Amino acid sequence: MANDKHNLVVEAIGLSKVFKDFWGRPKARAVNGIDFSVRQGQVFGLLGPNGSGKSTTVKMILGLLYPSRGILKVFGEEPQNVDMKSRIGYLPEETYLYRYLTAMETLDFFGALFGLSVDKRRERCTQLLEMVGLAHAIDRPVGEFSKGMARRIGLAQALVNDPDLVILDEPTSGLDPIGCREVKDVIRLLASRGKTVILCSHLLADVQDVCDDVLMLYGGKVQVDGSLKEILLEEDKTRVITPRLSPATVQELQQWLLAHGVSSDADIHIDTPLRNLEDFFLDMVRQARASSVDTAGAHSGGEIPAYLLDGGKLAANRQQAILETLRRPEQVPQPVAANVAPAQPAVNLEKLEALGSAPAKPVKEPDPDQAASEAAAKARQEANAKLANLNK
Repeated sequence: MANDKHNLVVEAIGLSKVFKDFWGRPKARAVNGIDFSVRQGQVFGLLGPNGSGKSTTVKMILGLLYPSRGILKVFGEEPQNVDMKSRIGYLPEETYLYRYLTAMETLDFFGALFGLSVDKRRERCTQLLEMVGLAHAIDRPVGEFSKGMARRIGLAQALVNDPDLVILDEPTSGLDPIGCREVKDVIRLLASRGKTVILCSHLLADVQDVCDDVLMLYGGKVQVDGSLKEILLEEDKTRVITPRLSPATVQELQQWLLAHGVSSDADIHIDTPLRNLEDFFLDMVRQARASSVDTAGAHSGGEIPAYLLDGGKLAANRQQAILETLRRPEQVPQPVAANVAPAQPAVNLEKLEALGSAPAKPVKEPDPDQAASEAAAKARQEANAKLANLNK
């Protein structure tokens, strides 16, 4: 990994964590002398089976646990530095929310913790709820949410402060394929903005789709680390994907390969590729929506909030490059190779720009005095009508 100190967001050298019993005797060595570094703009995968030390490492990065030994720096500071924590967004493995607060009140609460103004909180909360597909549930208590909806609101709260480092622990747990794709799209966008993402997940397909580098732990020790593409590359094989070939052409191709050095038929594998199941599922959902099939569940996410796209921190050419990426038209997914990341869905740029330029419309609260006076007037009218009928 690169050793450019200026671009290092997290740096660990000989990091260890030993849990002790009541008498101070070593009970479990959760992390055992690991070295790793995470650079700015990188999507870093932290992988390993249960009990391998992933959660302990994340808690040390967040300053929730003290290392037993070694050096750990976050943005060049000690993890316990309180001011530095305002640059971090965190989605824990379990979504902990105040169940009696509404979706809007939940995000507003977390925004207030970061010292955001009332107007900025209102604007960001509205945009984030739209992004995660919960704009229709803005006034519902989060205690009524399903697990998938709770994960969506959890992702929104992790981004409310526009963090420079985002730590996501099992972000797609409980999400349907639509939500999984949207989370991966957000991760790619954050990385393109120069944000740093640390992703912990047991869903290795999701990790493969978005991560640049990975660190694989087992027994608290590093087993594998480095670029994901280099780790997974099979250098002794070549794959060729072509339009559908006739049986005669396939047989001719096999004979040609045997004549040019392939040892036997057993080393040649020719078949028809399968569509990616995630792409097929999303295509089915798009067709159902086109047929006006309604649903009471979570809706598909909306546009990315403007402050996550630029926030005034990107140069004009970099911002234009991101917008050009998002400008790609949505297409019906085609069969792809297993290691090719799916294309990002299209984004309505007019609505996206409107989010950045127009202030969020305030939610109009009902006037209780006006409602009471209207009810009293209606009651008087009904009483007068009854008296008139009696007089007759």
